[in-house]
Amino acid sequence: MGDDLGDEWWQHEGKADPSEAEEEEEEEETEAEKQPTEKSKAEKRKRVAERNIKAKKKKDNEQKACVVPPKKKEEEAEDEKSAKPKKKRKKKKTITDVLAAAELKPGGPADLQDLVSQFFSDKRCVIEQEELRLQNSCFLSSNDLTHSLSSYLKLVCPKWAKIQKQHSGKSSVILLLVCSSALRAIELIKQLTAFKGEAKAVKLFAKHIKIEEQMKLLQKGVTHIGVGTPGRISALIEKEGLSLGALKYVVLDWNWRDQKLRRMVDIPEIKLDFMKLLESGILAACKEDKIKIGLF
Repeated sequence: MGDDLGDEWWQHEGKADPSEAEEEEEEEETEAEKQPTEKSKAEKRKRVAERNIKAKKKKDNEQKACVVPPKKKEEEAEDEKSAKPKKKRKKKKTITDVLAAAELKPGGPADLQDLVSQFFSDKRCVIEQEELRLQNSCFLSSNDLTHSLSSYLKLVCPKWAKIQKQHSGKSSVILLLVCSSALRAIELIKQLTAFKGEAKAVKLFAKHIKIEEQMKLLQKGVTHIGVGTPGRISALIEKEGLSLGALKYVVLDWNWRDQKLRRMVDIPEIKLDFMKLLESGILAACKEDKIKIGLF
């Protein structure tokens, strides 16, 4: 009963039970203790995060200020090129440039002799090279660039009319005109009109004409003058379609130049054919005084 009265008194006074009050106080104290602890942890985390951010920013700034990214080799090379003054490249001179600048002189026996010596210098021994050398008596007068083809041939072959009448052999000619191309050969045949008289001229080049056709033509009738390129003439001699037995004059179209100012002997492939032609029996016949060479 006493307890009931006590409870009633506490309730009458508007106060809670002392045990409950104590519990509430303990809870308040626990919350009070917890709040500052949690608050301090949050502040600590915040401070750490701020320090990390500041440190990262500082590090980035230092890297930007101090560290320069290395240049690539290509960029360095370009910088060096741009720093150096550009040198003008010298344009390589072509054969045409050299010939245009040079004083063009008419060819003579010495020019042919030098050409033969240079060509065979690494292909023949000294004794064989000496055997290839021709005497001055093997040459006709050279063109001084004042003659036309007909006037030059009249000069070096004054007895042409008599010589051409005496010729009756087939597959042979008395006069060979050696030039660089088919077009040049046709042009030379036209220039022969004033010289050849009744003599018959034949085209001896490869363009549009088969070698078999030329062999048949030479065998069919008497021809006096052959005009052609070194390659085809050599081939005809090799195949025995053209005989050197009746040949007396070999005239080289030496001084004529093409659009690039090249002579026949300045063009490598034609030069090679020309040397082959000389070796096919012409040089040997010259040394025996059977053939004479003229440079037109």
